[in-house]
Amino acid sequence: MADDLDPLLRAHLAGTPVSYVRSYPSPRDLSGAFGGGGSHLVFLDTVSEPDQAVQLISEMMRLGPSVQVVALLAGNDPDLILRCLRAGAVDFLIQPFSADQLEAAMAKLSRMQPAADTGGKEPAKIFAVMPAKGACGATTIACNLAFQWKRLGAQRILLADLDPLAGTMSFLLKIKSIYSFLDTLQHAYELDADLWNGMITTVNGVDVLLAPELMVEGAQDLRDPTPILDYARHAYDVVIVDTGGVYGEWNLNTARAANELLLITTNELPALQAAQRALSYLDTNRIGRWKIRLLVNRYHRDVGLSREVIGTALHTEVFDILPSDYEAVQKALMEGKPTPTSTSFGKGIMQLADRLGGRTEAVKKSTSLGGLLGLFSKTKS
Repeated sequence: MADDLDPLLRAHLAGTPVSYVRSYPSPRDLSGAFGGGGSHLVFLDTVSEPDQAVQLISEMMRLGPSVQVVALLAGNDPDLILRCLRAGAVDFLIQPFSADQLEAAMAKLSRMQPAADTGGKEPAKIFAVMPAKGACGATTIACNLAFQWKRLGAQRILLADLDPLAGTMSFLLKIKSIYSFLDTLQHAYELDADLWNGMITTVNGVDVLLAPELMVEGAQDLRDPTPILDYARHAYDVVIVDTGGVYGEWNLNTARAANELLLITTNELPALQAAQRALSYLDTNRIGRWKIRLLVNRYHRDVGLSREVIGTALHTEVFDILPSDYEAVQKALMEGKPTPTSTSFGKGIMQLADRLGGRTEAVKKSTSLGGLLGLFSKTKS
């Protein structure tokens, strides 16, 4: 594909630097590959590994409007074309590539460019908080994390309860709303600031989008939360999503949309077995381990397995532990407030937010492939 496309690029985009990457990059390397500013146009082979290519398109879309993707196909495959466009590809080219196809794609890109350049705001980072099993404290962690981002300098923060079956955030925060995320889904294609603001509830400077208060018919059949998350990504600085777990298409699509997935467990054996099954399920459904952060909640050194043993047993590094602090957490829940940072759990949440926000991590120099124009998958020899 690269060989077929190269003459067209040289003829129609003369003077534009072109780089060829002959294998799929890891999603974690994308921000470095597109560092250095400027706009990047990516021509991506979607045939060699279609599932991986579609996931890669979604990951590149999270880098913002400076990166645009054109999908390359070997033939007219309507299903694959639709998947690529839904993932965010601006257009597609079908072999044999022609000047007409390339010119049509560039014209479409040119029409979209003015809208893509407005605002100049970096897309929000989305953190999906997922319990390995019930009663691991995932909702408590999500609520407390959201309020920590005010301290880290975020101006607009969204805390979203996207558990359609058992959302409890309204109970934890002692708030009510006649609207829920189901209303945002129903109006997904007409969302604007006024409509959105009518559906959220603001608590101490954090916007909260609640789950339905009562069980709604068909809630278990929901599959795609991306209309909500796509709007939130461009309206907020950071988004914390509380989910019901890892299983099902609704939760899987939340995981795919998230920049980082916080998998919550405790160090008790049933919870760790559930975490092992959750990690296997995520692997099977191509949710990359690179975005999963394993958190051990209610950790007590004298009860259950140690941090080192947990990491070895699950073949995954424990990203962080949060101490068992029952009285402080329960008191905060009764008051509908975040756990004070003077408590051991509050200090743990503050340190976790610092790590997730990059406060305690060494700043890595991003490598710049300035003017990157082509990003190609594995080509057959």
